[in-house]
Amino acid sequence: MAALIIGAGAVLCVAGLRPDGPGAPPQPPAAVAPAPSPPASAPVRALPRSSPERIEIPKGDVRAPVTALGVDASGELEVPPLSRVDETGWYEHGPSPGEIGAAVIVGHVDSKTEPGVFYKLGALRPGDTFRVLRADGTKPEFEVYDVERAPKDDFPTDRVYGPTGRPEARLITCGGSFDRDTGHYSQNVIVYAYMSPTDESRTT
Repeated sequence: MAALIIGAGAVLCVAGLRPDGPGAPPQPPAAVAPAPSPPASAPVRALPRSSPERIEIPKGDVRAPVTALGVDASGELEVPPLSRVDETGWYEHGPSPGEIGAAVIVGHVDSKTEPGVFYKLGALRPGDTFRVLRADGTKPEFEVYDVERAPKDDFPTDRVYGPTGRPEARLITCGGSFDRDTGHYSQNVIVYAYMSPTDESRTT
């Protein structure tokens, strides 16, 4: 899977901050002290596959739909269109949120006219939580254990898409400085989270 989408980091770009907008989006520090992982004996009930339909991030004021994404002709991860920067996208060829493995959800940080759905993603820190509402009615909760800024030319593909042995999630958007000449951000903001051991995946 990692080899298939080796260029994923390069596509998570947008056209740029609006000139009269709120300024640069929040950024995690260069190094964030990761939270300790739960004990190996902590009970985690993995869920069967089910498509995510909505993500809720209290700290980021996010309540957004999730659409399924694949890869384009060049093998890079697709992103939601810039006409719908309020949507997120789930890599449907990978695990769904709650399954064993890393479920990947991406979103734009902004566009030329408005902040994107993951504008505040860089403000998340270890210990923060979010929920994903799935098609089967379950709502697994995830707890952030690490946040990083990664250069686009050195995207941590193996860490993002590699095997985990437990249900995890990755939230990804653009970060770092924005180069108006090239129309690209220099980095990606990546949030790493595991499904909360005490989560009961309550149904709606």
